[in-house]
Amino acid sequence: MKYFAGFIVLAFASQLAFGASVDLPKRKSGLWEIKISGSAGKSANTMQQCIDEKTDDMMQDNVKGMEKSCSKTEIHKDGERIVSDSTCKVSGSTAKTHAVFSGRFDSAYKADIKSTYEPPLHGMHDAATTIDAKWLGPCKAGQKPGDISMPGMPNINMNEMMKGLGKKP
Repeated sequence: MKYFAGFIVLAFASQLAFGASVDLPKRKSGLWEIKISGSAGKSANTMQQCIDEKTDDMMQDNVKGMEKSCSKTEIHKDGERIVSDSTCKVSGSTAKTHAVFSGRFDSAYKADIKSTYEPPLHGMHDAATTIDAKWLGPCKAGQKPGDISMPGMPNINMNEMMKGLGKKP
């Protein structure tokens, strides 16, 4: 379950980062290792994701549906950093999120994300999450774009999941 929660944080943060009208960099196609650590847990969750341009485009497109639940979505560049501030409804709570993305999206990037929830979301008033991602090289043999692997979990394909939700990959 903690891995699934990590995946949701990754997807949400990526969508916020890449869904802006600001001209943002795309991740390099290939295999990415993504480590997610947060204030709730002491250890980092690590996953690998095979992506291509179509997969990143799909994540950008999906933010449009999420923006309907947000009263504020501001994304801008601050030098080499990308800063996102949002206020969104999440499961009956209002989430205020501040995220700062830095790095080179063709080799590695980092995201520092801080959120507060009012009322608390599942007992959580605030959360801090760090995402460290690095490009490992081409996707492994047999992998296809959208594939996500996490230790102790069955592999999933994000593109196929989105198709199941009625969204185009």
